[in-house]
Amino acid sequence: MESTFIDTSLPRGVADYLPGRAARLSELEQQVLHVATAWGFQQILPPALEFEDVLAIGMGEGLRSRTFRFDDWQSGRLLAIPPDITPQIARIVATRMKGQLLPYRISYAGRVLRHAELQSGRNREIMQAGVELIGLDSPEADAEMVAMAVEVMKAAKLRDFKVDLGQVGFCQGVFAASGLHGEPLRLVREAVSLKDVSAVKMLLMRYPVAADSHQELISLTRLFGGSEVLVEAARVVHNVRSRAALQNIAEVVQILAMHGVEDCLSIDLGETRGLDYHTGLTFEGFVPGIGEAVFSGGRYDDLIGRYGFDAPATGFTCNLFSLMQALELQGTRQHEQRDLLVFNGADDRSEALELSRELRQRGYAVARDIIKRDLDASLCYAAEAGIRAVLVIGNNQDTQSTYQLIQATDRAEQGITREQLWQLFPSRS
Repeated sequence: MESTFIDTSLPRGVADYLPGRAARLSELEQQVLHVATAWGFQQILPPALEFEDVLAIGMGEGLRSRTFRFDDWQSGRLLAIPPDITPQIARIVATRMKGQLLPYRISYAGRVLRHAELQSGRNREIMQAGVELIGLDSPEADAEMVAMAVEVMKAAKLRDFKVDLGQVGFCQGVFAASGLHGEPLRLVREAVSLKDVSAVKMLLMRYPVAADSHQELISLTRLFGGSEVLVEAARVVHNVRSRAALQNIAEVVQILAMHGVEDCLSIDLGETRGLDYHTGLTFEGFVPGIGEAVFSGGRYDDLIGRYGFDAPATGFTCNLFSLMQALELQGTRQHEQRDLLVFNGADDRSEALELSRELRQRGYAVARDIIKRDLDASLCYAAEAGIRAVLVIGNNQDTQSTYQLIQATDRAEQGITREQLWQLFPSRS
């Protein structure tokens, strides 16, 4: 009989996440939401589908070009799978929450899909969790977002991360003051984004600008580093818009020092990411060895107004896949997901069920070993499944003890009474 080949491969850019990694992703998501709750944010659940024309209102060209679209036979309209959750939050705030007292403190978690270039190696499926702060336009609100993101990274036990701060108004002021537009401006912006000072100089020879603007444009390629960058920027940049942006980021840095997170900060005033989307402070979190940001955020005061409700806004989102990858690279130990496997050696199962139920009520993850097999096989199963220990009922030869507690990894064994069981497993609540 010929065997039939079944192609079970997945599309590029998506993956299956098996129990260990799936549990880690779920844990990271809950850590973001827990920090958000502690800071006074409330979770909302946006839909997995939107009408494409409605969703497109809140997206720039970059996101629109990466959106998955398909026809809806019920409505005859084009549907879209959201490539980012923030535009959905903007629609919900403007249409469903308008009229409630500001500010809105919103948290969320979910998956989005984006087209990715075939050779880029990037995921097309992204698991996001983050917050949006709607209705506050102040350096303190911007600093709160950065401080929250740092707190999430510490809760996840991520080490050696850096937060790059930018201010799109700074770059926009320099570009506007230069008088460049069209293709010359695009080329200069691209060279600045690459920190290519030689390319900027060559372009300015081809497209001359005033002396002050020449100096400002050149400076964008080297205004990155510590707090000394702010002093250097104040010396070389003179246009009004950039100086206002510089004052803003300086105030944010000052407030972040009060939050106690200044040690992980760096400043990049030549950052051009988000020039067409963000309106003020931007920030990204990076870890050595990981090519993508583990979190990113910033101010976007114009977005919600596209849906008919003008309100300032700022926020950040964590890329949970990248965060998990960073933790794995650092060797961070995965949290134990299950505590006990209950092995019943007696004919009567009532005691095993009673103990399992009581242990779960005390906050422990407990599995019942229902399959009929010997104790050694159950211990092997527990070790492979990541269960810490096996509680043996009705299989004990020690008359002084009621149960056996055997560690799954090293097979260390101890006899315990019922009273000792509750002492070893007190209520976690």
